[in-house]
Amino acid sequence: MNSSSTAPSPKKLSKPAAWIGGVAFTFFIAFLGYLLAKLPGFDHIGQMASAIIIAVVFRQIFGYPEAIRSGIGFSSKRLLRTAIILYGIKLNIDTVLSDGLGLLARDVGVIIFAIFMTLWLAKMFKADMNISLLLGVGTGVCGAAAIAAIAPIVKSKDEDTAIGVGIIALMGTVFAVGYTVLRPFLPIDAIQYGMWSGISLHEVAHVALAGAPAGEEGLAIALLAKLGRVFLLVPLCFIFIAIMKRKSKGTEESDAKIEFPWFLVGFIILSVLGSYVFGPIIPVPDGVYDIIAVVTSWFLTAAMVGLGLNVSLRDLRARALRPLAAMTVTSILLSVIAYFIV
Repeated sequence: MNSSSTAPSPKKLSKPAAWIGGVAFTFFIAFLGYLLAKLPGFDHIGQMASAIIIAVVFRQIFGYPEAIRSGIGFSSKRLLRTAIILYGIKLNIDTVLSDGLGLLARDVGVIIFAIFMTLWLAKMFKADMNISLLLGVGTGVCGAAAIAAIAPIVKSKDEDTAIGVGIIALMGTVFAVGYTVLRPFLPIDAIQYGMWSGISLHEVAHVALAGAPAGEEGLAIALLAKLGRVFLLVPLCFIFIAIMKRKSKGTEESDAKIEFPWFLVGFIILSVLGSYVFGPIIPVPDGVYDIIAVVTSWFLTAAMVGLGLNVSLRDLRARALRPLAAMTVTSILLSVIAYFIV
């Protein structure tokens, strides 16, 4: 009787199991990225880029793990936005406004230049404009966090977002290492070097890496310049919201609402609390900030794993090389121009 019956189909995971499994899977890959980043060579690109590489390789070999899609989607969207909110506590608004107004003006110019130059070069190179836009924003503002914030506003595909984050992490690391190599040969003092690093490099981590050889004062001014660019992420997002609404007006997409980035409200609230409440009014041990930084890093890495699982290497070869070229040329020009305005 058993021999004549058909083989039972594999059981589908329950919703809670799929969710838990998906989230756990992204953190497992994030952990593998953490281990990989300890190896020589990979230690320069960091945990996040290493985890994205593992996620992309997994996708090509084993395919997308459909059974746990809901949990992976939670990581790539909800954990990503939570990480951006937590990122806000790093931004000291008072420091930016009181000590960094001059740097803030330069930061505005850097963001405008990075976005428009990348898009112009992308047009010349006939590159994918959506990926190029994400790379321009990441180059001008604050790397992966900026790309993650802008992506839902411009309705970017998860695959494009992952490609953009991977490229920005890799190239930002290359430039940061290049800055440290050039530092002894440049005829500028530590403050000027720190300012140059802060207004031209991609991620906060890249600025910290490049600014460290300049000593405490050089690193401090580098991070201050970078914080100004992070500060400008919020108004930039609202500018893109206005552009997208105007662009869709009178089209079939006009009825489709542009998702308001509520996570930016959380980002602003935490920035205000971190600047004026935690510390000045409510004492907070330094260890708490260290814990928040670690949690933010892991959340962001798990989210990038979720995005990386959507990447097809076939599409990556076809669509990413020209945006990479546009972003690389823009970054080189930005470094040269920033050097002469510090």
